[in-house]
Amino acid sequence: MDQGKRYLLTGASSGIGAALARELAGKGYDLALAARREDSLHLLAAELQARFGRKALVLPLDVTDYAACQDAVGLAANALGGLDGIIANAGIALNGKVGGGHFERARLTLETNLIGAIACLDAACALFRQQGHGHLVAVASVAGKRGLPYAATYSASKAGLIAYLQGARAELRGKGIDTSLILPGFIDTPLNREMPKRPFLIDVERGAALIARHIERRHASAYVPGWPWAILGRLLPLLPTALVAKF
Repeated sequence: MDQGKRYLLTGASSGIGAALARELAGKGYDLALAARREDSLHLLAAELQARFGRKALVLPLDVTDYAACQDAVGLAANALGGLDGIIANAGIALNGKVGGGHFERARLTLETNLIGAIACLDAACALFRQQGHGHLVAVASVAGKRGLPYAATYSASKAGLIAYLQGARAELRGKGIDTSLILPGFIDTPLNREMPKRPFLIDVERGAALIARHIERRHASAYVPGWPWAILGRLLPLLPTALVAKF
């Protein structure tokens, strides 16, 4: 099986995406960096090229422009001389209480975290089917294992992404295309800094290093960090609603 290191990474301009780009470049990956903030991408690309001597393509991309997701895969493959994997990492967390007049925030969260991720993964998978190899990576969340109060839409978006990649893995079995489902707990990024509680928080550099390791090993599914989330993630669906409501 081809184990090339030319990857398209969405949500690369900050947070987990930017830290993961540094980790992967340090491991010899050439990257197409995709996000909405083009200025941040150019700074990151220059850093990767200077520090690691790797190719780093800048791809301005809003993943809610689904046609642009298709184009981004082709642009990445052309610029990198081929494409071996995609990491669907772009995400937002516009939380609010159910019935609180926040439907537009909910819609945008679903369009970005779920439909945008699927648009990118599907476009890449079409290329991988043609070439007979590839790697689909989806960055979901422990929150996708159970609907959480005041984050119902975020949980729904990540639950949908989990189910999508599980289905893709079954469908692609034996076709030379690997899938990796990444399930982070609380990693210190701007996405969650306003939350009142962030149990078992780890810094973004450690989180990115763990994610990069799972990508390198092409693990089918991985909690980040493994302890304690590998246990808590399995327990979440079993907890009484009264207990979850206290979250």
